[in-house]
Amino acid sequence: MTGKPYRLATGGSRIDRSKPISFSFDGKMLPAFAGDTVASAVMAAGQRVMGRSFKYHRPRGVVGLGSEEMNALIGVGVGARHEPNLRATQIELFNGITTVSQNRWPSLTFDVSAINNTLSRFFPGGFYYKTFMWPRAFWKHVYEPVIRHAAGLGKAPEERDPDTYEHMHIHADVVVVGGGIAGLTAAEAAAAGGVRVLLIDENPVLGGIADITAGKIGDVCVADHARAVADRLAALPNVQILSRTTAVGHFHHNYMMALERVADHDPSLLANGAPRHRLWKIRAGHILLATGALERPIAFANNDRPGITLASAVRGMVERYGVAPGTNGVVFTNNDDAYLTAIVLRKAGVNVRVVDSRARPQGDLVQRAIAEGIEISPSSVISKVEGNLNIKAVKIAAYRKGQGRVITEQKVDCDFIAMSGGWNPALHLWCHNGGKIKFDDTLASFRPNTHTDAITAIGAANGTMSVAETLSEALAAGEAAAKSVNAKAKASKIKLPAIEEPSRGALEPLWFAPATGGYNEGNKHFIDYQNDVTAADLELAQREGYESVEHTKRYTTFGMATDQGKTSNLNGLGILSEATGKSIPEIGVTTFRPPYTPYSFGAIAGALTKDLFLPVRRTPIFQWHKDKGAVFEPVGQWRRAYTYPTAGEDKHAAIAREILAVRNKVGLLDASTLGKIEIKGPDAAEFLDRMYTNMFSTLKVGKCRYGLMMNELGFLTDDGVTVRLADDHFLMHTTSGGADRIAAWLEEWLQTEWTHYKVFVTPVTEQWAQFAIAGPKARELLQKLGPDFDVSNEAFPHMSFKVGRLGGYPVRIFRISFSGEMSYEVATPANLGRGLWDAIVSAGEEFGLEAYGTEALHVLRAEKGYIVIGDETDGTTTPIDVGLDGLVSKKKADFIGKRSLEQSFLKGPNRKQLVGLLTEDPNEVLPDGAYAVREVKDKPPMDMIGQVTSTYLSPTLGRSIAMALIENGRARMGETISFPLDGGKVVKAKIVSPVFYDQDGGRINA
Repeated sequence: MTGKPYRLATGGSRIDRSKPISFSFDGKMLPAFAGDTVASAVMAAGQRVMGRSFKYHRPRGVVGLGSEEMNALIGVGVGARHEPNLRATQIELFNGITTVSQNRWPSLTFDVSAINNTLSRFFPGGFYYKTFMWPRAFWKHVYEPVIRHAAGLGKAPEERDPDTYEHMHIHADVVVVGGGIAGLTAAEAAAAGGVRVLLIDENPVLGGIADITAGKIGDVCVADHARAVADRLAALPNVQILSRTTAVGHFHHNYMMALERVADHDPSLLANGAPRHRLWKIRAGHILLATGALERPIAFANNDRPGITLASAVRGMVERYGVAPGTNGVVFTNNDDAYLTAIVLRKAGVNVRVVDSRARPQGDLVQRAIAEGIEISPSSVISKVEGNLNIKAVKIAAYRKGQGRVITEQKVDCDFIAMSGGWNPALHLWCHNGGKIKFDDTLASFRPNTHTDAITAIGAANGTMSVAETLSEALAAGEAAAKSVNAKAKASKIKLPAIEEPSRGALEPLWFAPATGGYNEGNKHFIDYQNDVTAADLELAQREGYESVEHTKRYTTFGMATDQGKTSNLNGLGILSEATGKSIPEIGVTTFRPPYTPYSFGAIAGALTKDLFLPVRRTPIFQWHKDKGAVFEPVGQWRRAYTYPTAGEDKHAAIAREILAVRNKVGLLDASTLGKIEIKGPDAAEFLDRMYTNMFSTLKVGKCRYGLMMNELGFLTDDGVTVRLADDHFLMHTTSGGADRIAAWLEEWLQTEWTHYKVFVTPVTEQWAQFAIAGPKARELLQKLGPDFDVSNEAFPHMSFKVGRLGGYPVRIFRISFSGEMSYEVATPANLGRGLWDAIVSAGEEFGLEAYGTEALHVLRAEKGYIVIGDETDGTTTPIDVGLDGLVSKKKADFIGKRSLEQSFLKGPNRKQLVGLLTEDPNEVLPDGAYAVREVKDKPPMDMIGQVTSTYLSPTLGRSIAMALIENGRARMGETISFPLDGGKVVKAKIVSPVFYDQDGGRINA
C-alpha cells in the first residue's frame, strides 16, 4: 500500500465526476465516482493489495482489466446478499455498496498464513500428494481439519437468498458473442440480411477495447466508431443486445448458455422486483465468436507483487477511470502494443520507461514513444522486483534470446510495472464443444482451426490483430452467417471507411526472464497466480515423470484456478516447451471446459427454489381424485391416489372393494405417472437391443414387449413395456419413479459411449394422460365408447397397440396388463385427459366401474406374481433371481450387464430367488421386510436366509399372500420356513410359486 491517491485530475470515459459516491472496502469508507469498479476505486485511493494467493498467501493486486482477473477476488454485499469470489475489475460500484477482501486473517496487510511463503520450499508443486499419507492416523484428526479450514477463498452466505433468479429460452438466427469492433461489425452485417441477431457482451458498455486501441476509422477514433455502430444496432428491430452478459458455455447443436447480471449494479432494480441474475438458454443457427484476445503476463522473478499489472489493464485504468497505477513505472514487453500504454501514461503525466526483450523493436508506436521522450531499454528484461506490499525498484538485465542467466543488471526505482507478453485469442467457447485449434508462430499462441458446428471466430478471437483486417473479416463473416441461416438474406451493402492504424513490429516470445542466484530456479516466477504455481513447479513435474500436460496440470494445479488458466495456460506451455525441448504444439493443450467464468448457484437454479425446488407433480385427473375423497401417497415426485374410501369405510375395506371390482367387473386406474420416453431414429432398435436384456429389433410395428434393464453390474434397474410405433420410433414405459433417471441413463450412453448412434431420446411423461381399464368387462366398456377400431380379441390381442379415437378423443391404446385381467391402457394428450376420464366413468356406470388406487394395483399384481422394481429387487438382484432369465437374450452379441451376468457368483445356487409364501394361518399377514431364518433361536444373531419383499391380504384368494427373496428358493418349493418377529412371535410360511392367481394366463388373453 502507498496511501497516495492516484486519481488523475482529468480523463475517465466510464466515470461521471459529477456523481461522487462512497463505498466500504474492508470496513473503510472510500470515495468513488459513478461508473467506477471496485478495482479502479480502490487503486484510486492508493491501495494496491486486494487479495492473497491461495497457497502461499502472498499479497496480490489487480492484474487484468476484466474477466481474466485472478488475484483481486472480492466478496460483495452483507448477510444473505453476500456473494463471494467476484472479480474486482467487473464489480460496478453504487453508493453504499459493501465489499470485503478474502483469504486473509486478520487483514490484508498482515496475514498470519503468509508464513506459508517463508516455508514455500516445503510446499512445491504436488507436495500434498506426498505429505498427507503418513502417519495414517493423522488424516482424520490433523490433516483433514487443517485442509478443510484452509480450503476455499471467500465465505458463502448462510442465510436464505432473498433474491429471485430466472431462466430465459431463446432462438436466434445469428448469435454474436463479444461487443468489440469485430462483434459490432458482424452483428450489423448479419442484421442487414434480415435475420434475427442476438449480441452478447459481458461488459456494461459495448465496444470491447476500442477505447484503448490506437488508430482511426474514417474521421473518428476507434471508440467513437464503435459507439456509432452500437447506437445503430440498438435501433434495429431484429437485433437484441444483452450487455453485462457472459456466454459461459457452448454445447452440442449450437446450444449456448449465457449469464446476465441484471441487477448487481443497481439495487433499485431488485427493490422493483427484477431478478438478480438471468440465465439465457440459447439455440443459435450460426454463432460468431468475437470474444477478443487476452493479454498474457511475463514470467520474471517476483512477477506477482501488487502493482504489477497487464499493460492493457493499466491503459484501461487511465482511459476509462482516470486512475494512474503509480507515479514512476516500467513497461516490460516483448511486443509493440505495450508501447501504447507507455504513451498513454506519459500523456497522463506519469513517468515511465520501457524494457523490451527484443533487440530491435520497430513500428510506429515505438517511434511515437521515442518522440515522447520515453526511455527504452532494448535487449533487456526485468530480472527481479524489490518490495513486498509495494514495489520499490526493479533490476533490469541485459538479455538475448536463449540466454539462461543474468550477467549484468541495473537497479531502477519504480512503483509499478505494466507487463505484456503478447495476446492469446480467447479460445474457450470455441473449444467447449470440440473445436480444434492450431499454433500460430507469429502470435506465439493458439488460434481457432476447425469446428463441426456452425460457428465462426472473427477478429482477435481468430488471431486477427489489426483493425483493418478485423473489420473486413467481421463484415464478411456477418454476411456469410446470415446467408447460412437464410439463403435469401440480403447483402449488407456496408462500406468500410478508410482506416489508419500504427504499423507494428514482430513479437518475440519470452516465456522465462532470467534472474540471478536462486531466483533463476524459477521458484518465484509465477505462472498461475491464484494457485501459486511457478515455473519451478512445472519443471519439477517434468522431472518427476508427469510428461502429459494434463497430468502436469493436475499435479501442480496450474490452470485450475477460478480464472480457468486464462492468463497462465500458454505461459505454462512455454515453460514446459523449454524444459523438455519440445515445441508447444508437441506439448499439447489442456482441456477448456465450461463455464468461461464462474456464475451463481442462484442462476443455475433459476426459479426452481423453495416450493419449486422439487415440485409436487399432479396428473390431469388430480382434482377428480381429490373430489372423490382419495387418500394420496407419494410416488417419486407424484401424488397418486392410494385408495378411494367411501363414507364409513376404512382403507382396508376400500382396497378390497376396488380389487374385487377389477376381478369381477371393471376398474379404472389413473396411470398417467407411468414413465414415458419416446426413442426415435434410424438406430433406435439397435440402441434398445443394447439397453434391454431381451430383443427389441425383432418387435413388429404395433406390438408391445415387456423388457428388463440392467446396470453394468448385471443388476436389475428398471422394467416396463416398450411399444414399436414405427420402424424407427419406439415408446418406452418405465416405472413412475424412474422416468427421469432412465431418460438420463439413456442419454449418458448415447453421449458418452455410443455417440455414433442416430437416436433422439425425448421424455414425454407429462405430455400424455394414461388410464388402465381392467377387468372382465373392459372390452364391453371400450365398445360402448365407440372406438373407430376393432377391439375384438382377434383384431386386438394382448401385447398389441392401436391408434384411433375413443369416446371422440384421440388415443393411443395398448393392450397390456399389470393386474392379471384383460386390460387396456388408453393414452390421450394431457390437456384432453380429464374429458376422456369423465367419458369413461360415465360409460362404465352400467358395468359397475370402480376407480382403483395404487394399493389395489399392488395387490392385484402380487396375486399375479408380477415384480416391482425396488420391492422385489434391492440393487443386487438379477433377472435370474426373480425367475425372468427367459427374458435374457442368448442371441444378442451384447447388452448392458451381459458380461457381468456371466460371473459365476451371480449364477450360484445359494443366491436369493423370488418365491411366493403362504402363511400357515391364512389371516396372518407377514410384515413387509420380515427376515426368514435358517433356524429360530432364543435370541439374535440368527442365520438369515431371505426377506419378504411384498405382503398383502388378498380379497380375491381370501387369505394372506407374500413374495420373498429366499436363498435357493426355487429348489425349496413346499418347504416351510420361519420368520421371527418382535416380541418372540414366530410366523411360519410355506414356499410356493409367486404366481397365486390365473397361472395359465387365460384371463389376460380372454
